Amino acid sequence: MANKGKQQSTARTSAPAKGVTPMKKRKPSAAVYRRRRQVVFGALLLVIALMVGGVVALTGALGGNSEPQAVSTPDTPAAPTQGSVPTGTAAPSPSASPTPVCDFNLMTVAAKTDKPAYGPEEMPLLTMTITNGGTAPCEVNVGTSQMEYLLMSGSDRIFSSKDCQTDGEDLIKTIQPGKSETANFPWQRNRTLEGCAAITAKPGGGGAYYTFEARLGNKASPKAAFQLN
Repeated sequence: MANKGKQQSTARTSAPAKGVTPMKKRKPSAAVYRRRRQVVFGALLLVIALMVGGVVALTGALGGNSEPQAVSTPDTPAAPTQGSVPTGTAAPSPSASPTPVCDFNLMTVAAKTDKPAYGPEEMPLLTMTITNGGTAPCEVNVGTSQMEYLLMSGSDRIFSSKDCQTDGEDLIKTIQPGKSETANFPWQRNRTLEGCAAITAKPGGGGAYYTFEARLGNKASPKAAFQLN
């Protein structure tokens, strides 16, 4: 009986006290559920990426690289082998040759005045014409460094545009076949001496005749005659 009472006493102490509610397990919050879903979704994406990468790598290893590769093209095409005909290449166009210098044997120089006779106050206009008598365009220097307007009265040297010229200028012109370049010089009815020495004498009038000769380099024109009144 003593042991039975002891067992009953032990059973009473192990039972929950009357009126005490046992603790319930807490449910995870919504934030915890959200974080768990994100972790699971991220892991799933990683697995898919690894699977796709493995398939691409395997395809590249089997079929070769499908990406375009940079190819260095030589500046000049490869020389054709013997017996072959190069295709798809155009023949190089010849470089334009420079315009040749005019052959003075094919050039003509002409001299003329704007009038055959001049009154006491009129100034003669002297004209030089250079013509290309060749069959191709050519270049010629028609600058004042090469031109000379020479006036004579019989054997008397009256005037030269070279006498008092300080700095002659070059002027290169391309003249087409059969075409001409023209230059004019108004003569002031004055006299000059070589070296531009001083001279006070004036050309005589009163119906005196003069000749005009145009020169380009060593090429001279036929003489043109005119009269001063």
